[in-house]
Amino acid sequence: MTAPAAPATVEPAAAGPTTRARRPAWFVVALVVAGVAAVVAGVWFTGAATTALLRDPGAAVRWGLPVAATLTELAGALTVGALVLAVAVLPRRAGSDETAARTRRGVPVADGRAYPRSLVVAAGAAAAWTLLSVLHLVLTYANVAGQPLDAPTFGDQLWLFVSDIEMGRTLATAALVAALVTVGAALSRTPTGAAWTAALALVALWQQAQLGHVAGAAGHALAMSSMVLHLVGAAVWVGALAALAVLVGRLGADLVPSAARYSVIAGWCLAAVAASGVVNSVVRLSSWSDLTTRYGLLVLAKIAFTAALAGLGLLHRRRTLRAMAGAPRVTGLFWRLVLVELLVMGAVSGVAVALGASAPPVPDVPPVDQSPAYQITGHPLPPPLTPVRWLTEWRWDVLLAAAVVAGIVVYWRWALRLARRGDRWPWARTASWTAGLLLFGWATNGGAATYGHILFSAHMVQHMVLAMVVPIFLVLAAPVTLALRALPVRSAALAGDVSRGPREWILVLVHSHVGQFFAHPLVAAANFVGSMIAFYYTGLFEWSLRSPVGHLFMVVHFSLVGYLFVNALIGIDPGPRRPPYPQRLLLLFATMAFHAFFGVALVSTEQLFVADWFGLMGRPWGPSAIADQQTGGAITWGIGEIPTLALAIALAISWARDDERTARNRDRRVDRDGDAELDEYNRMLADLDRRD
Repeated sequence: MTAPAAPATVEPAAAGPTTRARRPAWFVVALVVAGVAAVVAGVWFTGAATTALLRDPGAAVRWGLPVAATLTELAGALTVGALVLAVAVLPRRAGSDETAARTRRGVPVADGRAYPRSLVVAAGAAAAWTLLSVLHLVLTYANVAGQPLDAPTFGDQLWLFVSDIEMGRTLATAALVAALVTVGAALSRTPTGAAWTAALALVALWQQAQLGHVAGAAGHALAMSSMVLHLVGAAVWVGALAALAVLVGRLGADLVPSAARYSVIAGWCLAAVAASGVVNSVVRLSSWSDLTTRYGLLVLAKIAFTAALAGLGLLHRRRTLRAMAGAPRVTGLFWRLVLVELLVMGAVSGVAVALGASAPPVPDVPPVDQSPAYQITGHPLPPPLTPVRWLTEWRWDVLLAAAVVAGIVVYWRWALRLARRGDRWPWARTASWTAGLLLFGWATNGGAATYGHILFSAHMVQHMVLAMVVPIFLVLAAPVTLALRALPVRSAALAGDVSRGPREWILVLVHSHVGQFFAHPLVAAANFVGSMIAFYYTGLFEWSLRSPVGHLFMVVHFSLVGYLFVNALIGIDPGPRRPPYPQRLLLLFATMAFHAFFGVALVSTEQLFVADWFGLMGRPWGPSAIADQQTGGAITWGIGEIPTLALAIALAISWARDDERTARNRDRRVDRDGDAELDEYNRMLADLDRRD
């Protein structure tokens, strides 16, 4: 566990550090015991398990539910952590003659025995996660219904809870996804399979995030996004370290590089957990005085544990990892890194579950707001839209805001890494990337996002900025080229290591058949055009308005589609085979002509999109819903012209530079070898003259 800064020089280790195989089970048991003890103490402290006055389910349910929730979270974390190790941390062995040659030069050799075992650990943990999720479901129903487990009608009522109640369906979905993760982990053999299985595990964590205290409160959307970030960060942080402890007996020479790679991931997880924890606390606490309540004291305890983990991570980064890199026996140093952190992590997990089982100071009920806008969107109606309010009104999405911050930090770190190495990276590209992400952050959190759920015209501003303006800045920043120059090569640190770090995953995505297909200029243009029709003339648009998942899908999809289209026209990064410049201009104007046609169709239509949303908003200000939709069509048409002109100018400049580069190359070739083409032409003229 460390801060995000992670120099690549830590990964190489001295050849042949030795470790002794020890049974790590009692370390993981310590994690579980610490978590259970913390949740029991927290539930007792807050009184969350006291006997109910009406319909008491019994002590076994009241005390068993938080314990089951803790064990479920820890099993899920171990599953996700083991999969993350297989995706991006553990070395994989590839025997070859090159490995032997590099061994003679003193380069350490990848062991690779821990990699296949990590998938076995993931499958076993996922099986436990499935069973514990079912137990959590049963105990949750018993607690909600106030029925003991041996009630005569318990089974029939449990089925109704699963089939008809949203909470029951969510818990059942999480258990089903955990079962699918078990199958996926058991069948996976490659990093690609582990990556798909890890993505499936994130779906279960997303389901778990919907069960927080603020599911019906005013901060629902904010709390949902922050809870997803919190759960994912905590699961990777805790689970990957626990999985390393389980696998330590098979790591051998891979222990030092694996610990260093995990350290980088843990630093980002710490940032995610800390930021999302602050947001969750703000949503659940109404004032500073709430910190003196029993719930507030648990929040302070969780903050203290997290701060202790951050301090331990920094200490281990500066001392333990460096000591391990030069020590002949590193197992003892590794356990010094792991033991205390696992104990504190278990305590943090237990306190988190105790918080979830306790009533927060802010009531877990929606505020009294009978306005149509609040009933439809879940947010109060914002004030009338003015030019200034485009910049002053904000509605934060923690996931997307965190993506903006992480993107800027990573890009600047890569650029600074090149500068320290003595390489030059154009400042204009760094400025372009920063401007593009800041604009993305405004479009997804600022005025366009605030009014995009109220006004169709504001939604179209958001759409056009994401699909046509932001991609230009990001493409001109050449992020793939920068990453390939700044990121280290895995095989340079360990001979025979064919695992995938960030650089290797980027190359896999860029050169894969799927990536090449969607990046092809014709496919990118067709996707750019067809997505708008499919989105607005089907139920996808309504899904994006009513569901946080749908909204996230809309943002990611149109940003990615726009990026692929712009990259096919003016991209600098390696990728698709781009057509000649005249064909690119033709493709641009053909695509934008359809785009203009789509805007004109919106202006002239009299049919309101999602009428039971925009038509029932009850706005006392602004134009009517149909007039606003027609304004949105004009915006689609108008905003599309400016990026089109910018792309055409960029294409013309690139065309001219390409001609100049071709001419310079030809001049150099002529100076070196002579002009064979001109000589041949002159000979042809001379032959013609002689015949005449």
